[in-house]
Amino acid sequence: MNIDIGIGPDSWGVWVPDQPNQVPWKRFLDEVVEAGYCWIEAGPYGYLPTDVSTLRKELDSRELRLIATTVMNGHLDDESHWPRIEKDVLRAGEMGASLGAKYLVLIDDAYIDLLSGKQMVGSSLDDDGWKRLIEMTNKMANIAQGRFGLTLTLHPNAETHLETEEHLEKVLKETDPELVSLCLDTGHIAYTGGDPVSFMARHYDRISYLHIKDVDADLLRRAKAEQMPMVEATATGVFCEPMDGVVDFEALVGVLREVGYEGSATVEQDMYQPSMKKPLPIAKRTRTYLRKIGMG
Repeated sequence: MNIDIGIGPDSWGVWVPDQPNQVPWKRFLDEVVEAGYCWIEAGPYGYLPTDVSTLRKELDSRELRLIATTVMNGHLDDESHWPRIEKDVLRAGEMGASLGAKYLVLIDDAYIDLLSGKQMVGSSLDDDGWKRLIEMTNKMANIAQGRFGLTLTLHPNAETHLETEEHLEKVLKETDPELVSLCLDTGHIAYTGGDPVSFMARHYDRISYLHIKDVDADLLRRAKAEQMPMVEATATGVFCEPMDGVVDFEALVGVLREVGYEGSATVEQDMYQPSMKKPLPIAKRTRTYLRKIGMG
């Protein structure tokens, strides 16, 4: 099985384009190469250079390729947010298409602020909210595919309106299967009580992209018991290396082989404000582990 394996800025603790004290983008690219990866995600728009010719030069000089761009800048059910979401889809789509990416990852905005932990909106949607979310998802998928030739992959994320297996089942039922697929984030599904291995086995035909992430069982229990916001839980290290958590990645590889998975995967071990020296050794160990179990 030959899966293209990438890694993203999130594995270096990059959540926003310009947070103070986060790893500089050139160091991120250099360390990606040192860790043994050939593909990257762009991360939050504006972290890497937004000028396509500049970014192409930086990637080419390191023999790196762009696998996906990401949009997370509004609640998909909130019509007042739709213009800014569409604006981001257009610019992320343009960047991705120009640099040969495969996917545009769309993430619903969090109902708890990712940086402060403050609750911003309600944690669930009514029927009308779901209808608007589905409508906007289909619309953005049309743009991604029709204008840019990119596959839109909807990404589950803890503390958003798309965080549980139940939510994803609903999305799969109601979105256009010709346009919308999932980016199955193994860690976020496990964080919210799901089983990414069985979910993949059931819905492999709608999953075109994977995010490789794991969850420390003890730290997750603590986070739930203390009702920690995800940002606080992340700072404790709840998202751990894939050989150390609850997700059975060897079983996942077995499912991927069985179903003939032809998509790609990106390592995304969420960290929050790590020391500059922490991410690289983890990225190296993760790459070695994934090779060992036959994933890329």
